[in-house]
Amino acid sequence: MTGQTSTTPFCAAIDWGTTNLRVWLLDRTGAVLGERASGEGMRACMPDRFETVMESHLAALGAAPDLPVIVAGMAGARGGWREAPYLTAPVGLYALHAGAVVVPHASRDVRILPGICQRLPGREDVMRGEETQLAGAVAGGLTDGLVCLPGTHSKWAAIEAGRLVSFTTFMTGELFAVIGGHTILKDTLGEGGFAPADPAFRGGVADMLAEGAALTGRLFSLRAASLLLGPAAPDPRARLSGLLIGAEIAAARAAQGLDREVGLVASGLQAELYGTALDLAGFRCQTLDGAALVRRGLHDAARALWG
Repeated sequence: MTGQTSTTPFCAAIDWGTTNLRVWLLDRTGAVLGERASGEGMRACMPDRFETVMESHLAALGAAPDLPVIVAGMAGARGGWREAPYLTAPVGLYALHAGAVVVPHASRDVRILPGICQRLPGREDVMRGEETQLAGAVAGGLTDGLVCLPGTHSKWAAIEAGRLVSFTTFMTGELFAVIGGHTILKDTLGEGGFAPADPAFRGGVADMLAEGAALTGRLFSLRAASLLLGPAAPDPRARLSGLLIGAEIAAARAAQGLDREVGLVASGLQAELYGTALDLAGFRCQTLDGAALVRRGLHDAARALWG
């Protein structure tokens, strides 16, 4: 995305998640001319509000009625606006535009990028939205390496020569929420935050990185420690986070080794927690801007389609 910035929009780019929506007006170089965000994700738009919501945001940004739109994410899921069938890994991340589908009967040219699936027996997996961030990373020069995308459902992707060769989803964030809200540990964990430097977090990560560590065997010990040690017990919230993130990273390390740098797509506290855990595991790591990556991936696809 180089060159002189123009004030003329080339396209609108939309990252349409399950619960959130981000819209950008981009010029031909990929520079942002305007942006909006809301909680109108896929769930708020089903079954038939997608175009209405999109047009309201484009109108607020002053987009021309014939400005084309490129979309990534859950708008292309089954039951979304228009299903964009999965591409099957291994797949070139530089050619997502080839699988884009046209939204029929829309008032303007709208294309939705496909997700990617993995059909390995016992390792079946899917992603929708993350592939566009990965495409942005490849366009930015990360053509070989590992990418970790933390979240409710964290994903680890292996990229070789600009191709997504394999990936794994870990339900780390969802497990933290479920364990803290619906198990015997609910009252033990309490509320409040913690820092990556907290010994309880680092200890949880270290335990999971140790050979032979068993996650489910360590969970009940959070309850037992609070009963037996009282105030002297390690912070249970910090330790639970360390155990879950540590288990994720231990599995990724066992599968991928330590010979490649990890691109960490995260920000704020999440980036600090994962960065600390990756360092404890022995990974080399660089932090990447997720919003910039998805914009780059969307813009490159738009240029391939309309450029």
